[in-house]
Amino acid sequence: MKLNGFNAANIEPAAVRGAIPAGKYKCVITASEEKPTRAMTGSMLKLSMQVIEGPHQGACVFDQLNLNNPSSTAQEIAQRQLSAICRAVGVFTPEVSSDLHNKPLMVTVRVETTQEYGTQNKVSGYEACEKGAAVSVAAPAGAAVPPWKR
Repeated sequence: MKLNGFNAANIEPAAVRGAIPAGKYKCVITASEEKPTRAMTGSMLKLSMQVIEGPHQGACVFDQLNLNNPSSTAQEIAQRQLSAICRAVGVFTPEVSSDLHNKPLMVTVRVETTQEYGTQNKVSGYEACEKGAAVSVAAPAGAAVPPWKR
């Protein structure tokens, strides 16, 4: 991509974002993809989520589910997480991971600090936006207004 005419001196730079505080946030899954595990012995579903309300609106949170792993424990944990996501968004039998996109859900986030990665967010749970009821909003193609705001 050419950047003809771009002048950084004329544009306010983006603020540096770090981890958001621990808590519950209303989010939507904005992207998902299958990636191999580091050991190349299985695959995981990588999820990108965006906070859609509150003072941290626009912040991104990430999670990965080890759905195909030689460890049956890791696989069971991932399946339980996926079940929680499906129940939270009201899609009990998704055919592809994108079936879970653009549907609001509450994401519980904690803050973790490691030597390797520094301070970052970790997802510790998923639930429906309203107790006892999942919220689901269809995402029409080419819509200008984000689907979770309709």
